Amino acid sequence: MSIQTPRRGFPFLHWAWLGLLVLLAGCAALAPEPERERHRQAGLAIQAVYEAALPELPPNKQRHYAQRLYRITGDDRYLELNREYGQRLLQQLDEEIAGLADPGHAAERSREIVEAYSQRTAKQRARRKMLADWGEIAFAKQLLFRLVQAEYHGLLPEIENLERAREYLAGVDWRPFFVDPEVMRIYAAQVANQVMFLHQLGIADLRREVVEAFRRQYPAGSTRQLSEQEYRNKLYGMTHFVIAASRYYQQRVDAEEFAWVLEAFERDIEGILARATEDIQAEVALSFLLAGREEHPVVNRVSDALVAAIDPAAGMIPSPSGSTDLARGEHRNVLAIMVLRWPETLYAGPHLSVSGSLHEQVMRLSPRIAAGEAWRPRVEEKAAALCVDKVASTLHASPFRPAAGRCRRPPSGHGSRSGRRPAGSSTLIS
Repeated sequence: MSIQTPRRGFPFLHWAWLGLLVLLAGCAALAPEPERERHRQAGLAIQAVYEAALPELPPNKQRHYAQRLYRITGDDRYLELNREYGQRLLQQLDEEIAGLADPGHAAERSREIVEAYSQRTAKQRARRKMLADWGEIAFAKQLLFRLVQAEYHGLLPEIENLERAREYLAGVDWRPFFVDPEVMRIYAAQVANQVMFLHQLGIADLRREVVEAFRRQYPAGSTRQLSEQEYRNKLYGMTHFVIAASRYYQQRVDAEEFAWVLEAFERDIEGILARATEDIQAEVALSFLLAGREEHPVVNRVSDALVAAIDPAAGMIPSPSGSTDLARGEHRNVLAIMVLRWPETLYAGPHLSVSGSLHEQVMRLSPRIAAGEAWRPRVEEKAAALCVDKVASTLHASPFRPAAGRCRRPPSGHGSRSGRRPAGSSTLIS
C-alpha cells in the first residue's frame, strides 16, 4: 500500500506548516512556549496527519500505531483497532499451534516465511538469506512474537493448547542463533527482542549471555570502524534491549540495568545525530525516557532534530530518501510522536476481553471499521480539523484547535494506491 500525503492542492496547508515550523524553530518573539510544549505541539501535528489517514493504512500499521498511542495515552479510541488485532492474533495462533501436531509443520512454515520475506532493500535481502540458513528459527521467532503479543494483551488464557506452543519454543536451541556474530551483525534488534520475549514468557533466560555476546561484538571504541549499516544495526540493537525490557512501552525500566546503553548513547550523541536515521534517533531518546531520564540533554537534542526533520508540505518526517509514504513511514513517525509528547504515565496492554467476548465485540465493530466509521480522528478536545487560512493563527495558537475561518482536514492519502501484503510477509515489528 502506498499512501502519500499530497503536495499539491493544499497551498494554505503548506504555508501553515511553514508557519508552524517557524514557531517550532524557537523564535522567541513569536513563541514564548517552553521547549517541552514546543516539542509536544510538533508531536500533535504529526499525529493529526496520521490519524486522518489511519483507516486507510494496512492492518499491521494500524496495529503498530494503535498499540503505541494507547500505551502513551490510555485513550479508549485506540481499543477498537487493538481488539481487531487481538482477534486476528488468536486466529493465527490457533492455526499455528494446531499445526504443531504435525512433525513437519514448523519446517514447512519456516520455508514459507522465508520465501515470502520482503526483498525490497539490501538489509531485507541479507536477513532473508540469513534466516534461510537457520532451519525452523523463522517459524519459531514468529510464533514467539505472536505469543508474547497475546501475553501483552491478556489473551493467553484464550489460547487452546498453549502448553504445546510453550513446549515447542522451549525445545528450540536459541542460543547458537542469538550469539552468532553474523546473525548479530544484521539482526541485533530482533535478537534483543526475542531474548526478552523468551524471558517474559518464562521459557528461557538467555539475557546475560546475549548481552555479553553483543558487547563482545561491539566493544567500546569500535564505532568509527563500522559501516553505516552496521553502525545503525548496533544502535538499533541497543535500543531494543531497553524497549523490549519495557514490554514495549508498558512500563519503565531500571536505569542502572541499562546504564551501559545510556552511557554509550551519551558519549556518541554527535555520531547518532549525524549518522543515524530518525527512527533510531527516536529510539535512542525513548531509551532515556523509559529509564526515567526525561531531563537528559540527549532527549532534548533528539527532540529538536525530529522537529527539524518534519516536512512542512507533508506534515510528517520523510524517509532518508525523501519519501512521504504514510504507510512506510508509520514506524518512524509514531516513534517521533511518542518522543515529542512523552507522558507521565504509561498504560499497559490494552488488556482485551476474555472468555469468548472478544470475538463478539470485534464482529460488531468490524463492519464499522471496514467502512471507516469506527475511527474518528481527534487530537485533543476533538480538534481534528486543521485550520489553514492564516499563518498568523498558526503562529499564535495550537494548529489543531479550530479557530475562526474555514478549516480543512489534514490530508488522508487522496489518490493513493491500496493493497495488501501477501500472507506471511508482514514485518514483525513489535
